[in-house]
Parts: sequence; C-alpha cells; structure tokens
Amino acid sequence: MIVPEKKIKSEEIYDGFIIKVYKDDVALGENGKSIREVVRHKGACAVLAVDGENNAFFVEQFRYPVDMPLFEAPAGKIDPGEEPIVCAKRELLEECGVAAEKWTDLGPMFSSPGFCDEVIHLFLAENLSETEANPDEDEFLDIIKLPLPEVLEKVCAGKIPDAKTQILVLRVCNILGIK
Repeated sequence: MIVPEKKIKSEEIYDGFIIKVYKDDVALGENGKSIREVVRHKGACAVLAVDGENNAFFVEQFRYPVDMPLFEAPAGKIDPGEEPIVCAKRELLEECGVAAEKWTDLGPMFSSPGFCDEVIHLFLAENLSETEANPDEDEFLDIIKLPLPEVLEKVCAGKIPDAKTQILVLRVCNILGIK
C-alpha cells in the first residue's frame, strides 16, 4: 500500500553551491510521523553522442565522492533558467568537443530518489561534428570513443558503475537496435 507523505515542517540545514539539504518532518497518513533528510539539486543532463558507425563518446574523470575515476557519458549541471537540451549541447561541446545536428530526448531519471530530488535529463546526439574540447578549469578528463556494442557488454557485465551512463547506454542501444 502506498502512503503519500505530507511535509509538516522543513528546516534547511545546509546551503551549498550545488546542493541544499533539508530536514523535513512528514506525516505518514494514519501511520504517524517521520523525518526525511532531503538533498535538493538544481538538475543535470547527460548525453550519449553516437557517430554513424555506432561509436560513442565518453569521458573518464576522477570523482572525489567515490574516490576513483569513473567512465561516464558527458554530463553536467543545468544553469539557472537553462533548458536541459541547451545544457546537454553545452556539456557535449565542452567535454568532448562534439556538436550534433540531431537530438533525441530520452526522458529523465532520478539518481537517488530515496534522499535526493536530482533529476538527470538524458539525450541521444547524432550526426556529429568534432572540434576541440574546452572543459571547465576544474575538470580534468580523458575523452574516450568506443564502439557502442563493446560498451553495452561492459554495462551488462557490471563493469561501468555509473548509473546515468548505464541507463543511457541501455536506452540508446535499444533505440538503435544494438544487442
């Protein structure tokens, strides 16, 4: 049985550059009350750019929270007032030096809905042209171009732990008929 939760009171306990954290008191219908700690995030986008030979662009970068480098689809935070597609185009160009003529919106995903409201908007980019990457000054990443069938195998074997990348690869392979 699903029990909708209703916010009774909310207290901001952290206001950061990327996130805000709240401690909320919630009513659980007839089942009493509880506390929810909620991370509020401005949102992000991620894009899988695939060329005419089914090769896709990825980045590898060190991720401090998990203390390791991760293989990922290009992604980034949405700026205030920015549309997700604009963010996706900007991030792909900055991180990989790739522009695309054809864009497909693959829908949103929630990264960790048990405690965070971050939504990541997913896109497929096709009909590509390459130029020079121009990452942000605090981004240190390697650009990797791999055949999509090879990446799909890695996803299915549990060798790519990044969720947004897994979902993008699965959705794009489904659309393109790659098995």
